[in-house]
Amino acid sequence: MEHCDGEIPAKRPKLSDGGEGGSEDCLSALPEDLLIQIILKLRDVAVAAQTILLSSRWRRLWRLLPRLSFPSPSDPQRIRLVLESHDAPALRYLKVSVLDGTPDSLAPWLPIAARRLSGSLCLINSVIQKGSEDTAGERGAFELPCFENTTKIWLDLGPLGVSMPSSGVFTKLTHLCLVRVHLHGPCRLGEAVSSPRCPYLRRLTVHSAWGVGNFTIHSESLKQLKLTNLHGLQQLTVIAPALILLNVNCFAKRSSNNQPVANISAPHLEFLDWRDVYDPRFTKFGNIENLKWLHASSFLVYGQYAKRINSYCVRLLQFFEIIQSLRLKLVYLRDIANKQYLMEDITQLPDITRMALTIISKGHSFGSSMFHVLRMCTGVRKLLLTLDATSHPEAQTACPSGCVCNQPSNWITDELALNHLREIEIHSLRGTEHEAALVKRLFDWATVLKKMTVTFHSTVATSTVKKFCRIIRSFSRPGIRVKWPRFA
Repeated sequence: MEHCDGEIPAKRPKLSDGGEGGSEDCLSALPEDLLIQIILKLRDVAVAAQTILLSSRWRRLWRLLPRLSFPSPSDPQRIRLVLESHDAPALRYLKVSVLDGTPDSLAPWLPIAARRLSGSLCLINSVIQKGSEDTAGERGAFELPCFENTTKIWLDLGPLGVSMPSSGVFTKLTHLCLVRVHLHGPCRLGEAVSSPRCPYLRRLTVHSAWGVGNFTIHSESLKQLKLTNLHGLQQLTVIAPALILLNVNCFAKRSSNNQPVANISAPHLEFLDWRDVYDPRFTKFGNIENLKWLHASSFLVYGQYAKRINSYCVRLLQFFEIIQSLRLKLVYLRDIANKQYLMEDITQLPDITRMALTIISKGHSFGSSMFHVLRMCTGVRKLLLTLDATSHPEAQTACPSGCVCNQPSNWITDELALNHLREIEIHSLRGTEHEAALVKRLFDWATVLKKMTVTFHSTVATSTVKKFCRIIRSFSRPGIRVKWPRFA
């Protein structure tokens, strides 16, 4: 059949029928490396293996994939067969998702993966019926093989127990993340991750772990250590001369009344996130003169029985004399009637240049608590203020008439010399009258202010945003650059 211009259309190449004598299609004519990249986009080994139906050339391509993914539910025997027939020069990534995993479902393939893998391992065990954590681990435990050539390991095991390998060296491991793990002996976690067996470990994260009563790590290479919800932890020892970032939130939720003990030796530490129990008699930080950034535990503004919890924050703030940045969270209860005002317990803050202050107000006035904090850090140069960022507006019920939240009211009239404050950011504004009054006070106090940035909660109406921005314009000064939503 001719085209209207008289030309005869070129004959389309036939797709191969998969036989040896079939003509090659255009896709199969592409370079092998490009075909492998196409198959990788499938992100499922089972689907990738079905490409053998396309032509004879595709029959071995899926075996050359440097990345293998097994979505849930994964058949352990199939995983074993795939790993045994894998012909790629290197296996750079292995992700396995199992459903209600057991030691028997991991035993067929984990040792093979440990020998073959030279990149990252991600193992996720999902649970259909969630039980209490007290009964977790009843499905048994497996011993993690030593992945000598693996660089990154992520384990999310749920109720499945695991024991660290009693021998071997993770010679190339740089990142280890353990989530929802029930650790069994005889090898302790600290022993397995210390320098003799993990000589190049740089990042270690342990979140929601059981069976770690004593965690001791000696690492020459570790740069970042994050420990959260280590249930039952009683003693923490960190000796890490290269450590830069430490995040600890383990002791506060303990069920035991015994005082936990922590000893931290990290002379190059710059970032400390310690939202946890702190008592200088039992928590020793050693020499951390290079510390630049501190994140303290939350402080309850009103309460009846909160003094002990607040004392952790107060003592930590008193320990440090000079740091660059401080992150602090002030929390209001919804009902503060007949509750004690506790801000006066904060009598000292470090000498700082940057303050990140989060206030969970539950609809209450918070000018007095913020004023109390700012008058103790008059050298601050940048203030980042975040207001109830995660709360829904419906939860922001106005406090009842005569509420004590506006007391003491000295923030409304007293002067405050923030003579170094040049930049302010305020996020998740609701556009209330109280917020407008507070912003005006900030303009009054910050005599050298050069820049202010304001953002609003995503559910605040456009009309409210415009009205609030007009109010800000009314008391702003020449020379101050104010940034707000474009439509305002």
